[in-house]
Amino acid sequence: MFRRFALPIVATAALYSTATFAQDPYAAVSDSGDTAWILVSSALVLLMTLPGLALFYGGLVRAKNFLSVSMQCGAVAAVASLVWILIGYTLAFGPIGGGWIGGGSAWMLNNLGNVREGLTIPESTFALFQLTFAAITPALMVGAWVDRARFGWVIGFCALWSALVYAPVAHWIWGGGWLANAFGVLDFAGGIVVHTTAGVSALIIALLLGRRKGFPRTLMLPHAPGLTMIGAMLLWVGWFGFNGGSALTATDDASAAILNTHTAASAAALFWVLVERFTVGKPTSVGFATGAIAGLAAVTPAAGFISPGAAILFGVASATVCYGAIQLVKQKLHIDDSLDVFAVHGVGGMLGSLLLGFFLSGSLGGTGYADGMGMASQFGGQALAILVVALWSAVITAIIALGVSLFIPMRVGEDEERDGLDIASHGERAWEMD
Repeated sequence: MFRRFALPIVATAALYSTATFAQDPYAAVSDSGDTAWILVSSALVLLMTLPGLALFYGGLVRAKNFLSVSMQCGAVAAVASLVWILIGYTLAFGPIGGGWIGGGSAWMLNNLGNVREGLTIPESTFALFQLTFAAITPALMVGAWVDRARFGWVIGFCALWSALVYAPVAHWIWGGGWLANAFGVLDFAGGIVVHTTAGVSALIIALLLGRRKGFPRTLMLPHAPGLTMIGAMLLWVGWFGFNGGSALTATDDASAAILNTHTAASAAALFWVLVERFTVGKPTSVGFATGAIAGLAAVTPAAGFISPGAAILFGVASATVCYGAIQLVKQKLHIDDSLDVFAVHGVGGMLGSLLLGFFLSGSLGGTGYADGMGMASQFGGQALAILVVALWSAVITAIIALGVSLFIPMRVGEDEERDGLDIASHGERAWEMD
């Protein structure tokens, strides 16, 4: 049975692989420096997911679920990568039709050009770089459903989510779609495309799945804050590729983006532990790591458009607002967004996207507004994009999640949850202490 289906699939893949990167001798010549930088940036972004995110999330859960979280981060990144190659890239960056979705000529990365139009890098390099974004975005959501989501459901949901949520939104803003063209929406490296989609979708899944057994009465402390700290440091360094690579050139634009990225993360991490000092009595490593991620999420949409001075304000604002969002979501509303995906990534990304509308002003050290755009119109465009993307993410996420659950239950059984998903789902333990 397997051979009947495997042979046509392999044959089809082989057929299209011969035409994927065909070179046009009359096309523009790529710049080797720019190309090298984007290849390095692609590796840095993948480092964020594997192993950065896996360690960051893994250290925050209980020991009996560390392997499960790591496995989900890796498997989600893998399935999202395949979806990107098959249909995601062409839906996001294919020829523009009505501005809602890309054309289908580049499915399975077929018919890529020599050099991406308007850039100095091969289109294959551009597709690779964007693949790493498509891989990490659904992996961010893993933090919302740890300890209780069924592995098979996670994979099925994330595969569909990558095609139906991430790819269209990427087209609307980065692929020449309607939000960018009609409203001048700016998103340098993913405050809306990555963090808003993942954050809002994570909140919806947390609501659909329900709380972990014992939440919020039982303390569910991180089993290895040291691993979380190491993961955060890997994310911090990898974010230089995330934001710096989004300049798509090895120029001052990339340098400015990296400088602003580091500045915002530093300010947010330090301000977060300062807040902890006055609220819980001690600055914690988990707080420092969480603050850094909040600052990184907030500066992402603006990294290439603002000054370092503005980046400090982005960092302080993100620490303040995201800290408050965690208290609201978990302590007031008792929503079990287990590792604060919405409160940190979602809220941070949306906050940075809104602040961008103010800090583009040349008088504030920004790059200045585009022709015909002032502060009010830019802010309005950013706010509209956040609202539209949040609504799209929420509705489509709910439909996909419930649809997949008709075939694969969303949640593991009570006994499996009590025993831990390392053993229940994978038959292994992350730590053998005998």
